[in-house]
Amino acid sequence: MKKVLVLVIALVLLMASVSAVAEIKLGQVDFAAHGTRCFAVITAAMDGDKIVAAYIDEFQVMGKDDVTAVPNSETMFADLYAAGQVLGSKKVNNDYYSGLLKNNANATTEIAASYAAIEAFAAGKTIAELEAAIDGKTSEEMVDAVSGATLQDTLGYLQGILAAAKAAQ
Repeated sequence: MKKVLVLVIALVLLMASVSAVAEIKLGQVDFAAHGTRCFAVITAAMDGDKIVAAYIDEFQVMGKDDVTAVPNSETMFADLYAAGQVLGSKKVNNDYYSGLLKNNANATTEIAASYAAIEAFAAGKTIAELEAAIDGKTSEEMVDAVSGATLQDTLGYLQGILAAAKAAQ
């Protein structure tokens, strides 16, 4: 009888702790956060209407000899790009892409670090709070709004996180 009572108490405690665990939902969107030459895959993890985490990666056609390509980039998709080009992740190819940003735009922050700063800025905000943070803002106003991110398209990435958060709903 004692064993049954202990088992019942253990089950009640387990069920109570499981019901206290947050229900996390994921939303993901393909988003043109940075113009017409690439696309981002942006994910938001939601607990109710609060963004608990966000993830940004962006993909662009780059030189085959310079980057790690996405799977099938050199086979099935090869006819879609110019010779010597492949589709690659900017995060996976952080060193290469950050070098391009440094050489062409005098960037001082790596792309992955800027993405991480934008992801951290969104985390902890509700959908309404993120909407309020970006509502009516221009790209120029948002460049320095996220500490640690130096990307001109910070607004676009935040709009993508917002879209992913709403997709989770």
